[in-house]
Amino acid sequence: MENNRTIKSALISVFSKDGLEELVKILDSKGVKIYSTGGTQKFIENLGISIIPVEELTDYPSILGGRVKTLHPKVFGGILNRRTNQEDKLQLSEYKIPEIDLVVVDLYPFEKTVASGSSEEEIIEKIDIGGISLIRAAAKNFKDVTVLSKKEHYQELVDIISKRDEVSTSLEDRKYFATESFSVSSTYDTAIHAYFNSVKSTPLRYGENPHQDGWFSGNLEDVFKQLHGKQISYNNLLDIDSAIMLMEDFKDAIPTFAILKHNNACGFASRPSLVEAYSSALEADPVSAFGGVLISNKEIDLQTATLINNLFCEVVIAPSFDLEALEILKSKKNRIILKQNNTIFPDKIVRSCLNGTLIQKRDSSVESIDSFELKTNYSPTSSQMEDLYFANKLAKHTKSNTIVLVKNQQLLASGTGQTSRVDALNQAIHKAKTFNFDLQDAVMASDAFFPFPDCVEIAGNQGVNAVIQPGGSVKDNLSIDYCNNNNIGMVFTGTRHFKH
Repeated sequence: MENNRTIKSALISVFSKDGLEELVKILDSKGVKIYSTGGTQKFIENLGISIIPVEELTDYPSILGGRVKTLHPKVFGGILNRRTNQEDKLQLSEYKIPEIDLVVVDLYPFEKTVASGSSEEEIIEKIDIGGISLIRAAAKNFKDVTVLSKKEHYQELVDIISKRDEVSTSLEDRKYFATESFSVSSTYDTAIHAYFNSVKSTPLRYGENPHQDGWFSGNLEDVFKQLHGKQISYNNLLDIDSAIMLMEDFKDAIPTFAILKHNNACGFASRPSLVEAYSSALEADPVSAFGGVLISNKEIDLQTATLINNLFCEVVIAPSFDLEALEILKSKKNRIILKQNNTIFPDKIVRSCLNGTLIQKRDSSVESIDSFELKTNYSPTSSQMEDLYFANKLAKHTKSNTIVLVKNQQLLASGTGQTSRVDALNQAIHKAKTFNFDLQDAVMASDAFFPFPDCVEIAGNQGVNAVIQPGGSVKDNLSIDYCNNNNIGMVFTGTRHFKH
């Protein structure tokens, strides 16, 4: 095929030799010229396979204790040259640079070295320079070069070339391996950044519990300025993060106030004035609000601050504070008062998992009313559609499994972090009734689909007559049919918002 590229030469430089034997044997059997260095060279030679040492290609030995081996124009020129570019071809000929069609790299185990408790010197030496450069160069030139950056890919390439008469890859193959390689590069750099941040971390009073040590790695001053109060704790930071991320989706809304406890909103409302928003938010659950974290999307004024001052709360966050309001809030010496900056947050979220890290893109999706897909005969009213939009954003920031009940831009109650969606709904209903809310004409939001009609039936029996959910269950029709038979409107967003 036109986009296929024959592999005539390969550069192999890996830390782990697991799974390498089969790959090098099949490459050798098909006449592929192999360049290598160091331990990889010895491994391949011990298999009885001839290789060309990289030092022979570059005319330079491995120097600086092995820190510099492959960083040379004859290596990177061989990888980065564009096969269809005439000027590139002339320069390869002039400088006697051979083309390199396949790059196989397994990076130094930086994360494992950190996890092992090794010294800083040992950890620094496990920051791969040549390997990561080879990966990036080969991935950039995927139109012509195949790159393997994970040992799991060795067998994939063996399977590809075993099916063909010649040793070649398609453009689709090469782009897939390049995409995987940039993921490896990104993850590797993230781990290094996290390590250096941890070295410079700020110690906290303690971690999640007093018997645990705790640190924060990062620059809090970029996010907010502390105007008053005690030292911020580990748990404070978790709640502050949840509060700020939640309000990010409402920062351009009318005056909106949230009260959070244990990373979930226990009170939330949008109103024409901030004092009304605060009062309505507090109304949803004044019991949980005790010791909570408060956040506003507008400047906190004197009237609102006066009401807040009657509540014991750990943290108050706002983009700004009226001077008189600030003085009132400062009357409680330990109350943490934060002036939030207009911050652009990283696109990736990192959390520890087992002996490594999980990395994902931030959930920045906010579905608009125009994108909602009506699935029932009964259509929610315009005010209910606004409530559905409101509730869906709240559900996105509430621990799964979750159900959120909303009416007139006010959180009535939510069921948070339950093992079943029915449990979450029953929790929300019980809580709403505890604080004497009328659920007639309220709306319900779910963070994920309904596999059965039980939730819409339970909610409908309580007066809820509009529902928003992502959809996507093979049994979606069961819920839709129930709604159609009971005059309940249902819209789909097409986007799930799990939060674990």
